[in-house]
Amino acid sequence: MPKPKILVTGAGGQLAKSIADVAPVYSGLEFVFLTKADMPIDDHAKVEAVFEAVQPQFCINCAAYTAVDKAESDKESAFLINAESVKALAKTCAGRQSKLLHISTDYVFNGSSAVPYKESDPVDPVNIYGASKAKGEVWAIAYDPETIIIRTAWVYSEHGNNFVKTMIRLMKEKEQLNIVDDQVGAPTYAPDLAHAIMKMISSVHWLPGIYHYCNEGRISWYDFALTIKELTGANCLLHPVPTTAYPTPAKRPAYSLLDTSKIREKYGVNIPLWKESLKKCIHNLQQG
Repeated sequence: MPKPKILVTGAGGQLAKSIADVAPVYSGLEFVFLTKADMPIDDHAKVEAVFEAVQPQFCINCAAYTAVDKAESDKESAFLINAESVKALAKTCAGRQSKLLHISTDYVFNGSSAVPYKESDPVDPVNIYGASKAKGEVWAIAYDPETIIIRTAWVYSEHGNNFVKTMIRLMKEKEQLNIVDDQVGAPTYAPDLAHAIMKMISSVHWLPGIYHYCNEGRISWYDFALTIKELTGANCLLHPVPTTAYPTPAKRPAYSLLDTSKIREKYGVNIPLWKESLKKCIHNLQQG
């Protein structure tokens, strides 16, 4: 019997690379990883041609426009990739009975909550990136009601550019750093999310809708940096500062914590504590 095929878009990004890292564990599945060059998701004809050739049972859409600050002056590109293209991908998946799992973000919320956001909470993005991702969610479900959407936050891994790798580098280069301490959330170790996605795909139940995933715990960026310092033995002095000390083109949500009870209850996903996953990542980076 042929293995179910999983088409993964955005193969150059850290989540897709983390899925590739864990893929050997899931030997009952066949993976096809496509970069932007292989299949630009804004090229509908190319998407159709690839789906015709590959015939995937599942599509994990990791492709996204993620330059949060740049999006403020490049709204058209952000909406093209994060919304229009998602609409086209959803249409293709629906037409070909391919199950779409689309990755979204905590940035669809305004960050004014005091309790972790549930999937049912109203979206209210405070920047263009968040608005484009929110629109993509709406269109994915409208054009393919079988879609699963996973919102995640503060993603990091051994791959690409992310907070953990940047902090490790800067702590070696500088004697002191200012780190924002009034934005609260929980980081997401991309391999943990990759395993959660595989658990959903491998399940006998496909339960469409929106799910939240981030590691367990609650920290600020300053707390995150302090722990990176502790685990790497860096000597750099860290100073907590308010968001106002670092004005950026795009406003950031002050509160990004996501309630993950739904994905745990529906799919039995085990979510590790953020610090345990951070230890793994730093160990892997140090092993080189």
